[in-house]
Amino acid sequence: MKKINYKPRGVCAREIIVEVDDDNIVSSVKFIGGCNGNTGGISMLVKGMKAEDVIQKLKDIDCNGKGTSCPAQLSKALAEALEQ
Repeated sequence: MKKINYKPRGVCAREIIVEVDDDNIVSSVKFIGGCNGNTGGISMLVKGMKAEDVIQKLKDIDCNGKGTSCPAQLSKALAEALEQ
């Protein structure tokens, strides 16, 4: 099991806690801060997915012209977890 506490940049969320199992399947995602409904929904949707698939789907999502978003930051957190 790989676990990472990721500090996102450029978004409302202050931390993303990600767990990925040994087969690179997302076990859990928890956002600290951010829009609770959206981040909670994202967390539930990606649970059980391959981390690589989540990264591909979320990496380019933009929030209000910020150049990033909570989903895009989740993709960075997952990429970091896969490097462990």
